[in-house]
Amino acid sequence: MVDVSEKQVTARVAVAEGHVKMARETFEIMTEGRAKKGDVLAVARLAGIMGAKKTAELIPLCHPLPVTKVTVDLTPDTDLPGVRIEATVKTTGQTGVEMEALTAVSTAALTVYDMLKAVDRAMEIGGTRVILKDGGKSGRYEAI
Repeated sequence: MVDVSEKQVTARVAVAEGHVKMARETFEIMTEGRAKKGDVLAVARLAGIMGAKKTAELIPLCHPLPVTKVTVDLTPDTDLPGVRIEATVKTTGQTGVEMEALTAVSTAALTVYDMLKAVDRAMEIGGTRVILKDGGKSGRYEAI
């Protein structure tokens, strides 16, 4: 791991996004609450939060951080069709939370896939990226 002991403790935030594209029929099953495994969006939201909290266990050289806030928003999008995912993670520490935000989005997307794969194995997970990072020496980054 990189030595962050000389870095200042500052408030840090990261926001990541991604999406899951699916067949129109799968989208309808998800939005109408007809998935056999249950409420897809609620379970995926919880999985994303859990993923953010476990990031250091999953990514070998990632620092374990005291995460102070995690939100995972899943928004059905008829234009995809599918679901858009956005995760926000906050901490006060010596390193950023970009990996936690990305892990939250990825875990939520994988959960959507898992819960709907029985009806649509062709779903596509994509667009996962950091769209905002703030705090620390490098300052603010916002995706264009």
